[in-house]
Amino acid sequence: MTKPSRTNMTSKKVKTTKKRRVKIGAVLIFLVLIILSVSIIGGILSKPITNIYISGNYYLSDQKIIELAKLENYPSAARNFSVIIKNRLEKNDWIIEAKVKKKSFTKVYIDVTENRSLFFDSNKNATMLFDGTFVKERVSSPTLVNYVPDTIYDAFVDSMKIISEDVLDRTSEIVYNPNDVDVERFLFVMKDNNYVYLTLNKFDSINNYISIIKRFGEKKGILYLDSGEYFKILDN
Repeated sequence: MTKPSRTNMTSKKVKTTKKRRVKIGAVLIFLVLIILSVSIIGGILSKPITNIYISGNYYLSDQKIIELAKLENYPSAARNFSVIIKNRLEKNDWIIEAKVKKKSFTKVYIDVTENRSLFFDSNKNATMLFDGTFVKERVSSPTLVNYVPDTIYDAFVDSMKIISEDVLDRTSEIVYNPNDVDVERFLFVMKDNNYVYLTLNKFDSINNYISIIKRFGEKKGILYLDSGEYFKILDN
C-alpha cells in the first residue's frame, strides 16, 4: 500500500489555511457593513424635525396645530411621516383637511383647512361648525339667541355657510324673527349698531353689507335685505 507523500500533506494544510482566512475576512467585512448600516440607520432615525411651517389657520394658533400634530418637542423626522401627521391633525373637530409635506427630510410644511365656526347656538349651548359639527367651545362668532324650528334649522345652517367670514365677524347676534309674510325671516344685530333683516333665500345678499352701509356714512339704522335694500335711519 502506497503512503501519501509529505508534499501532498503540506499542500492540503496550505489550502485549508487559505480557506479559513478567506472565510474570516468575509465575516469581518460583513460585520463592518452591519455596523455601518446600523450606525447610518440610527443616525437617520435620531435626526429631529428642524423646522415647522404652518399656513391656512385662523382659529387655531400655530402652537396649537404643532401640539395636535405631536411635533412640539421636534421629534424624529423618520418616525413622523407626512401621512401620520396628517391623520393626527384631521382627528380634530376644528380641522377639515390638512396637507402635510416634507422638504429636505427635516422641514415640515402644514397647510390646514379649518372647520370655521358659523354661530353659537344659545339653546344648545354649543358652537356650530361649517361641517355641521357641534363643539362645546365658545369662540368669536355670532350668537343665535332664540329657538329656530326644526323644520327650517337645517336650511338656516346651510344659508349661514354662504355668508363670508368678514361679515360674520361683524355680526353680534342672530334672532329668528318671522312675520306674517315669511316664516324664514331673521334679524342680524351688527357690532356697528346696525340691524339687518334677511330671509333664508337672500342670506347671500348680506355679503354686500359693507359696501351698502358705506353709502350712508356714519348713520345707523335698519337695513331691510328681505325686501330689497331699503335702509331706515334710526334717530340718535
